Amino acid sequence: MGFFKDVKEDIDAAVERDPAARNELEALLCYPGVWALILHKPAHWMYKHNMKLLARILSQRVRHKTGIEIHPGATIGRRCFIDHGMGIVIGETTEIGDDCTIYQGVTLGGTGKDTGKRHPTIGDRVIVSSGAKVLGPFHVGNDVKIGSGSVVLKEIPDGCTVVGVPGRVVRRFGESTSDINQINLPDPVNTELEILRRRLELMEEKVEKLTNELNEKNSREEAAEKVKPDEDGAIDMVKLESGAEVDDTVSPEAADTVDLTMIENEEGTVDLSEMETMDGAIDLK
Repeated sequence: MGFFKDVKEDIDAAVERDPAARNELEALLCYPGVWALILHKPAHWMYKHNMKLLARILSQRVRHKTGIEIHPGATIGRRCFIDHGMGIVIGETTEIGDDCTIYQGVTLGGTGKDTGKRHPTIGDRVIVSSGAKVLGPFHVGNDVKIGSGSVVLKEIPDGCTVVGVPGRVVRRFGESTSDINQINLPDPVNTELEILRRRLELMEEKVEKLTNELNEKNSREEAAEKVKPDEDGAIDMVKLESGAEVDDTVSPEAADTVDLTMIENEEGTVDLSEMETMDGAIDLK
């Protein structure tokens, strides 16, 4: 009687969680996940009673018919629902709790050639979304959601939502798994990018502020240099008024040249262009 009771619970779980299922008869006749779970029960019994070859033959026959590969050594709790199911792989030492939901393309597998316990233990009321991979001998807590395409490689506490590759906890004790919501999940990559964008904006603001301060400092230093006193303590007013640099250096040639073409005295203007000296005429051109 226990066998038929378990089958009835599996059928009821399919009708309850899949809105496309109209009644129990349709779920029994048309749902490969239901048949995979039904036939896993005798295969698991044979495996436990040292009829491993027969158990493997039966499980491979189920795989061929449904596309769902469940090793006969795996332990699956009550009211498990496998939706669509194509491509699901459940390893030998996997343990699945009650009221779990598993979608197509899920792998509950190991990570190497270790013997003994090498597959995950899944708690109660866990949702493993399509394409997710849970690899390794660790525990996934109760009421956990694993997002589509996630790769979970380490233990997950109770009540968490996990997404990403590798899987990261993005929410603790969030929404109940009873709603089977696989869409409204946080995106950790987008969150990290947003944090980096904000940090970049802050850095740009600081760089701009430092640049402005440096430019102001340079302007003050240039202004102070322009009004710097000469050696005799006098300040060049031309520089001060015009703000332009004035070249105070005079070449020796320029210092020896004096314009004597027109010299003004008290009596008037004297033209010295034709003045002669002891050495001859002075060329004033």
